[in-house]
Amino acid sequence: VQLQASGGGLVQAGGSLRLACVASGRTFSNAVMGWFRRAPGKDREFVGAISSSGTYTSYTDSVKGRFTISRDNAKNTVYLQMISLKPEDTAVYYCAADWSMRTPFDVHRYGSSYDYWGQGTLVTVSS
Repeated sequence: VQLQASGGGLVQAGGSLRLACVASGRTFSNAVMGWFRRAPGKDREFVGAISSSGTYTSYTDSVKGRFTISRDNAKNTVYLQMISLKPEDTAVYYCAADWSMRTPFDVHRYGSSYDYWGQGTLVTVSS
């Protein structure tokens, strides 16, 4: 299984970026997908998650209304659309996949609920 994240970069505060994560090696439509981030000097933090069908999403409070997770199961890809970016959003962003059908959906706020992780993509927001 491979998860390949891309789309990071340098953006000014207030700007937008869209991250993508392409999965291969297993049936993508069976996986709950999550996004996490690790800021310099901080612990890894949950950003958001999306159910296998895309019906359900969950976000950490600090990104609600600014970040949107979506997926295209035909392309084996999950996206993280980020708008109104702030300097505090600066971090390495990781996608993760849970193929073990863990329930309830809310457990996907925890990194231990995922089986596989991507390599990360750096987002830097300048003030």
